[in-house]
Amino acid sequence: MPLQKYIFKPGIDREGTDYSNEGGWFDANLIRFRKGRPEKIGGWIKASSSTYLGIARALHAWIDLAGTRYLGLGTSKKYYVELGSVFHDITPIRATTTNGITFSATNGSSTITATDSSHGAVAGDFVTISGAVSLGGLVTAAVLNQEYEIATIPSVNTYTFTAKDTSGTTVTANASDSGNGGAGVDGAYQINIGLDNYVQGTGWGLDTWGASTFGSTSSLDVTNQLRLWTHDNFGEDLVLNPRLGGIYYWDESGGITARAVALPDVSGANLAPTKALQVLTSEKDRHVICLGVDPINDAGTARTGVLDSMLIAWSDQENVAEWEPTATNTAGSLRISSGSQIVGGLTSREEVLIWTDSSLYAMQFIGPPYTFSVNLINHGLGLIGPKAAVNTPNGIFWMDRKGFYKYSGQLELVPCSVHSYIFEDINDDQSYKVFGFLNKQFNEVGWFYPSSSNLEIDRYAVYNYAEATWSIGQLSRYAWLDEGVISSPRATGTASSSEYLYLHESGNDADGSPMEDVYIESSDLDLEDGEAYTFIRRVIPDVRFTGSGGSDQTINFVLKSRNFPGDSLTTDTTQTVTSSTQKLDTRIRARQLTFRIESDDDNASLNARSGVGWRLGDTRFDVKLDGRR
Repeated sequence: MPLQKYIFKPGIDREGTDYSNEGGWFDANLIRFRKGRPEKIGGWIKASSSTYLGIARALHAWIDLAGTRYLGLGTSKKYYVELGSVFHDITPIRATTTNGITFSATNGSSTITATDSSHGAVAGDFVTISGAVSLGGLVTAAVLNQEYEIATIPSVNTYTFTAKDTSGTTVTANASDSGNGGAGVDGAYQINIGLDNYVQGTGWGLDTWGASTFGSTSSLDVTNQLRLWTHDNFGEDLVLNPRLGGIYYWDESGGITARAVALPDVSGANLAPTKALQVLTSEKDRHVICLGVDPINDAGTARTGVLDSMLIAWSDQENVAEWEPTATNTAGSLRISSGSQIVGGLTSREEVLIWTDSSLYAMQFIGPPYTFSVNLINHGLGLIGPKAAVNTPNGIFWMDRKGFYKYSGQLELVPCSVHSYIFEDINDDQSYKVFGFLNKQFNEVGWFYPSSSNLEIDRYAVYNYAEATWSIGQLSRYAWLDEGVISSPRATGTASSSEYLYLHESGNDADGSPMEDVYIESSDLDLEDGEAYTFIRRVIPDVRFTGSGGSDQTINFVLKSRNFPGDSLTTDTTQTVTSSTQKLDTRIRARQLTFRIESDDDNASLNARSGVGWRLGDTRFDVKLDGRR
């Protein structure tokens, strides 16, 4: 028989079996489809050597009138503004103590016990101490007067921390450390930290009516729940909110060393919300909008401090400080009713989309006297997590608990060829970690999520909205920001127990090392529906190498076979392909054949090299029928 060209259907399809998807691709990792062809994704490098504290699940970039580019980064422990590759801590201060802290130390121990009446801290919180004097020995004033992470909370009036010098080296007290730090010790306590993992059963409305933990009597609390920041610009400034916590305002004119302040403490603030589920701004009409806020009391004199998870409130137009509705301003509020909790919101050009756990609303500016109208778009669709919706040039895409959807003036179901692969192996308990991302350079929208056996994100699924193809893979990222204000996409991740900001689509390697476990594998192929055996004598590869390794770049062609769909695959040959490879000689006899391409990684058996990039063309096989037995 003549050479046979196999042109595979683009995209990964796992909705059937690997045999029923004949002529398609069944599995992949770190692969994208472009113009119908599979290729290795771009690499990544650390944006800088700077690290930050806590897992970062929120990124936001903007530029001020002077052209300065800022990057906001919210973590489980702090909030930073990155400028010049340096992370500046602008975490708000929760409380301050003046002349009210004393210390005690134990000879031979580095643990310092601080006494501060009703300090309100939790383990992991940060406090900055000032005004202390030496305890008399090695625990000097310089040791005490620093920022400390609180280690334990023995009581409501005490906490402990580990003494260190200004270089970060642990300091052990001696017998002379018998003082209390003096009478003039001050403390500035940052807002309570949040958790790295979502905790089930912490309040009303976390599930639909009657399901799972709905009706739990325990309260929703920002200190005992997964820390998810939202943030948006108000002009050059920044409004930010840790879900379930306070709303804060960072004034850019105060400089990078200034901290964000609670919205009620902003100059001229009037009845500003004290807590919310999410904050955003409506760019077209210049309102700050809070989703899920504490309402104004019946007397109209203050906020209740009790969060209403279905209440929406907004400021006066062009005024972040004024929140009292009057006949002469546009401040106001409304309550939506379909669902039990607002999960998330996203601004588009003409409206704000708001998802509850069971419905989708569109909020539009209509002007005085009502300011905003809210219309129910769909009852029955929700949002799997607060950050699972993405604004793209092709519309707004999102992921709910059972599928993927698109809204561009009308609601559409996004067909998904990897639906079962995702939803049958996702950790539902940690679904609030799921986040959507855009990579518009490649017309891609995708979602990172934790698989069922993991607490943390370890997988992704990508949809090419221009070509309607899906791909899948394994990668741990916690937040993503597409290029725009910044060049190249940014993402947050962990390396060697430290947290970094990564620059993606940079080169072909994984932060300076060969990218591991890159592959794409076909579904089963056969001739005459497997009626007869097939003999494969040669393979003619068609690969374009796109990396920086020149002629040294290699990939592996792997051929696997079996005789029946229920059989296990047997690897018949693994051969190296370079840019000059003309053919691969094989001697394979089977009813079904699977074709796999593996990129070089750090596995020695794969001839590891750096800088490998590739794109697959049309592979040809020299095959012939070889009898039925």
